[in-house]
Amino acid sequence: MFIAGFGAIFTVKAIILIVVGVAVGIIFGAIPGLTATMAVALCLPITFGMEPVHGMALLIGLYIGGVSGGLISAILLKIPGTPSSIATCFDGHPMAAKGEAGKALGVGIFFSFLGGLFSFFILFFIAPPLAEVALKFGPFEYFAIAIFSLTMIASLAGNSLAKGLASGMIGMALALIGTAPIDAYPRFTFGISELDAGFDLLPALIGLFAISEILNTAENSANIKKDEIRDYSIRGFGFTMAEFKSQILNFIRSSIIGTGIGILPGIGGGTSNILAYLAAKNQSKHPEKFGTGIIDGIVASETANNATIGGALVPLLTLGIPGDTVTAMLLGGLMIHGITPGPLLFRDSGDIVYGIFAALIVANIVMLIMEFFGLRLFVRLLSIPKHILLPIILALCVVGAFGLNNRVFDVWTILFFGILGYVLEKFKYPSAPIILGFILGPIAETNLRRGLMYTNGDFLPFLTKPIAGAFLAIAVFSAVMSVRSNLKNAKKAKESAAAA
Repeated sequence: MFIAGFGAIFTVKAIILIVVGVAVGIIFGAIPGLTATMAVALCLPITFGMEPVHGMALLIGLYIGGVSGGLISAILLKIPGTPSSIATCFDGHPMAAKGEAGKALGVGIFFSFLGGLFSFFILFFIAPPLAEVALKFGPFEYFAIAIFSLTMIASLAGNSLAKGLASGMIGMALALIGTAPIDAYPRFTFGISELDAGFDLLPALIGLFAISEILNTAENSANIKKDEIRDYSIRGFGFTMAEFKSQILNFIRSSIIGTGIGILPGIGGGTSNILAYLAAKNQSKHPEKFGTGIIDGIVASETANNATIGGALVPLLTLGIPGDTVTAMLLGGLMIHGITPGPLLFRDSGDIVYGIFAALIVANIVMLIMEFFGLRLFVRLLSIPKHILLPIILALCVVGAFGLNNRVFDVWTILFFGILGYVLEKFKYPSAPIILGFILGPIAETNLRRGLMYTNGDFLPFLTKPIAGAFLAIAVFSAVMSVRSNLKNAKKAKESAAAA
């Protein structure tokens, strides 16, 4: 079946469609506000008249290019092109600021390729058993995972745990605005009808990272000049074999996190890249170096978000349940051609399934080649004077925000979150916990309410269910250790200041 799948993909038409799909996907991923979901949605009608394998090849190319393309703007501009590249900003841009933009991009591109490859092999060989495990996750388990993930805010808090927790609470509070889950009751809308749907993640992301960065840069007129590029001429992907070997454990851990998060429906790469980054930081011997420009953070983020691709396809192909927003579009693409994903898909349409598998491998290789040969071009973007580049970025942000839902309200949203991010940064409040709280807050609330409805208000099953209880216990342990670590670091800082 693999031979038949590659035979269907290794045709001139299929290869051209994959190349075009990957190229368009990279562009959509790199431009703030334009995501892989939008790229697939716009190109979905084009596949109507195509053969099923060719149509899916185009959509797969868009998916892989869109997820990976976000690293370009994340590293060069400190603006995540997609939610999957949030954590890439944390170390990617500091490396670019130190003159190592080429190396940062090279590391991100190469480990994006490896992360995708890892999850594809998981998808190929052990998809059905993994899907069965994912089916056992109900509201109790999802709530516990969300609470455990929220304890990771302490790792993003920086020097002040209190300010980090405050940022996380701000994110969760902003996520509460709009129609409540389950009962659909509007709350905190203050009579503004546009707020009934709440704030969308993408405009919030653009505002916090893009608009606030533009405001910060524009404030200091000395920075609005041509950047100094010291390291755009790189060999290979810019890193050594010793550096690659040092990241093997980080790669494996991040790949597992990304694939696992991808398998769980409704979470996606926006969460997996942050969790992988936090896991890498917590397991590092030098956690204080994270955020200063080291490759560990880029490896964790880019490995995880690309590993989410294969993970999200596991429930789609085996159960007919999309793992994220892009696979929901892919589900539509399959159904357009009369193909129903589920347990019988491998038996009834095996040629198409293995054609999709082959398209994943080929598109991943095409992505690696395209981005490798575009490395030097990407780094050259830093030579564009900021007073020319920033207005272009601002215009693209506005277009991307408006194009998401065709609402002017989303343009005002990016401005609101931009000013909020700018003000918080002035008072040394980290912005990353806001996004983590904004993403995970609704997941925790929705599944808490579902679980309580299921048990008629009894909270005990959240503790007695094995998987949920284990995650909540780990969450408590993680919170205690984080507080202890922060107190210890604060004490050391005071002692150092007193000695000085």
